[in-house]
Amino acid sequence: MLSHLEISPDDAQSRALKFVMDEWKLTLSDQEWLTVINNRSIGESWYVVEIGVEGLPDKWVVQVYDTGECDPDYTFMSPIASLDPSEAELYPPAIATMLQTERHTLHVTGD
Repeated sequence: MLSHLEISPDDAQSRALKFVMDEWKLTLSDQEWLTVINNRSIGESWYVVEIGVEGLPDKWVVQVYDTGECDPDYTFMSPIASLDPSEAELYPPAIATMLQTERHTLHVTGD
């Protein structure tokens, strides 16, 4: 049995960021808007990396296995179900599209 993960926390973080960037076809300049919120190991076989957009409550939760592979079934979490057009103007188009699309998939009750 392995006594530690085969990839480092920094490597897991880098792989999760790359995964989100590839998933949304983001550019390197778009990456500047993303930040790692949390990065923790789960047991001896994988990490959970939480990625967000600076200043927003949204986050993408990506599992990175000790093989370096990212689970394609990431989780998106946000208390906000839409992106106001005035808010969208504050972000690069790809980041605004990513937020709008992900928030639209949430099933939020209320008005």
